[in-house]
Order: sequence, then C-alpha cells, then structure tokens
Amino acid sequence: MKLFALLSVTPGVTALIGSGGKTSLMYHLSSELRRHGTVLLATTTHIYPPEQFPLALTAEECEKALREKGVVCTGTPTEHGKWTAPAFDGWQSMADFVLVEADGAHGLPLKAHLPHEPVIPDGAGNVICVVGASGWGQPIVAAAHRSDRFAALAGVGPLTKATPEHTAAVIAAEGWAHRVFVNQTDALPRFSAAFMVKDFAKAVGLPTVSGSLRQGTWQRIR
Repeated sequence: MKLFALLSVTPGVTALIGSGGKTSLMYHLSSELRRHGTVLLATTTHIYPPEQFPLALTAEECEKALREKGVVCTGTPTEHGKWTAPAFDGWQSMADFVLVEADGAHGLPLKAHLPHEPVIPDGAGNVICVVGASGWGQPIVAAAHRSDRFAALAGVGPLTKATPEHTAAVIAAEGWAHRVFVNQTDALPRFSAAFMVKDFAKAVGLPTVSGSLRQGTWQRIR
C-alpha cells in the first residue's frame, strides 16, 4: 500500500513535524502524490532546496512549474543556502497537495518542542509527526533535539536512554500530531523491532505507521 494512503494524506495542506526523516518523507510523498494531482513543497522553518524538483520564488513561477511539471518547491532563499517560508500569499492553496516541513531537528532522530515550535501553517488538516527509531536506546541528551524539554515531558533525566514509551509520552503531552510515522526501523535490533514499535503505538494512542524510507518498506501498526 502506498505510504500516502497509510498516512491519510489527502488534498490540502499536510504538515510534517518531528525528527528522523521529515525531508525524506516529504520527497517520497511528493513522488507518490504526483500521480494524483499537483504537488507543492514548502517549509515554515528552513530546508535546503531540493535538486530533483523545480524551484520557484514567486507565485507566477509556481503556477508555471505546476502547469508544466505538476510539482514545485517554493520558498525564500536565506544567506546560509537554505530556504525559508514563501514570501507571497496564497501558496497554501496553489496545488492539490501541499506538503510543508514545519519543524527542525538538527539531524537528530528524536525531538521535543519549545513554545514557538512547530510552525504549523494555516489550514493544515493533517499533521504527521516523524520519529527516528534509531534514537531509541541512546541517551536522550545525545538523541533528542531540545533534549532537556524531551526529558522533562518524558518524566526522566537527560542521561536516561530514550525508549518508545518516552517518545510516546512527549508526543502525547505536546498534542500536535494527528498521526505518526516511525522511520528508521531498520536501525532497531531485528528480534525486538516489532515489539518496540507496537509498544510505542499503544502508548501514543494515535494512528501509527512504521517502516524505513531508506529500505522502502512500511506498514500500519495502529
């Protein structure tokens, strides 16, 4: 089954938050969704502009790319080479599917949020939290962006090894996500991976899909 269907991505704005593969998920979903309509990619934080998609700085450039290619990434360049949010109004409704990376995690597999995060765009009907399973078993201080906040929400110390239950507690306490994608399951011990993901899904209480974007495998858990 296609990943976009498992994650209930429908026309409109879908926001991707969390850690451990948001950008890779956004690119993969765009390739699947292109067969079902036009796709616009954007961020409300910062991303490096992708090489594999047309890029647009203005509404006019977006419209042209969507007519010709059916997919476009739009944003505003910064001095550090990354792009931030588009500088024009109405981009949230320019394509059938709008995928927005609405969070940053500094490349770490786990994440908690400060009060100003995530930056979810107006009209987002689906908020998918990405979790990097490679962080489970590592000390929270090493595996989680905003590690002090993560530890506090999980009710443990920052030197504690992160577990699926800790991660679920953080996501549930924050209350941002509609559903969860647990990525990087190929990094888990083979004999315990299924149990860890099932324990997470039970604890988080949200629709959960798990798998590995790198390997191209996934399944619905809850």
